[in-house]
Amino acid sequence: MTVVLAVDAGGTKMAACVVDAEGRLGPVARSSTPQDEAADAEAVWRSLAVLLEPYAERPDLAGVGIGCGGPMIWPAGVVSPLNIRAWRGFPLLDRVRQIFPDVPVRIHNDAICVAVGEHWRGAGRGADNVLGMVLSTGVGGGLILGGRLVDGASGNAGHVGHVIVEPDGPACTCGGYGCLEAVARGPALVAWAGEQGWPSAGRDARDLVSDAGRGHPAARATLERAGWAIGIAVASATHLCDLEVVAIGGGVSQAGPLLFEPMAVALRRHARMEFARDVRVVPAALGQEAGLVGAAALVLAGDRYWSAS
Repeated sequence: MTVVLAVDAGGTKMAACVVDAEGRLGPVARSSTPQDEAADAEAVWRSLAVLLEPYAERPDLAGVGIGCGGPMIWPAGVVSPLNIRAWRGFPLLDRVRQIFPDVPVRIHNDAICVAVGEHWRGAGRGADNVLGMVLSTGVGGGLILGGRLVDGASGNAGHVGHVIVEPDGPACTCGGYGCLEAVARGPALVAWAGEQGWPSAGRDARDLVSDAGRGHPAARATLERAGWAIGIAVASATHLCDLEVVAIGGGVSQAGPLLFEPMAVALRRHARMEFARDVRVVPAALGQEAGLVGAAALVLAGDRYWSAS
């Protein structure tokens, strides 16, 4: 049976494993992404190359799929991930091709790979019109319409993190104002909760969720605000794209009902067209492995998820 090597190049960790045609993962090899300020682009690359090189001689390898944070020049695979500071204009695709010169190597944004994974083998399986969302340090997404991944002009279609949910809202790292990401990404939650009286010093979104679960009023209000913003964004995307399923994953989504219940209220209020009322919003099913499954699908199911030449 042929397999594909799936790669996740993240700001905190690098991961690689083989994935078969049914989406089943083999053992996952992981290493920490160098965080030292002195770590240059080559040091970060070496940490990934060490994971990849043991797979180079596998005779059953049909290709390599890579998920990496953006922005990137797609499909050329020149990456400048916000969370990997050492990589600015780094030719990741070409470097991986040097290790695997005899098989196709494909790359996409890591949030898009999560969306693809959820459509192929996760919460969106069986639906043709799906938005996958990742709520984490940033807010990203990917869009499947008519059963196929929609890339857009620059490979960024489905970037739901920059749907406007508060026109006069907070500044976003993109330079705009009131983006979903400016409201619902992990660091933004921590900052806003701190302004409301939650003890935020030295703490992160996981601590916020934990305190919200114990009833801290500022923590709960923060998640309610974020859930409401997500509901507005989902309503907008559903009206625009006639979605069947929205699958939401990422660390922030682990807040569960504290986030999903206000999101559902906002969605019911704003998704008023009859066709939009049927959209199902569900937690992502594949957990931390969704990006690897989606990266593999760029090769294993390329008829649906790969349109670049």
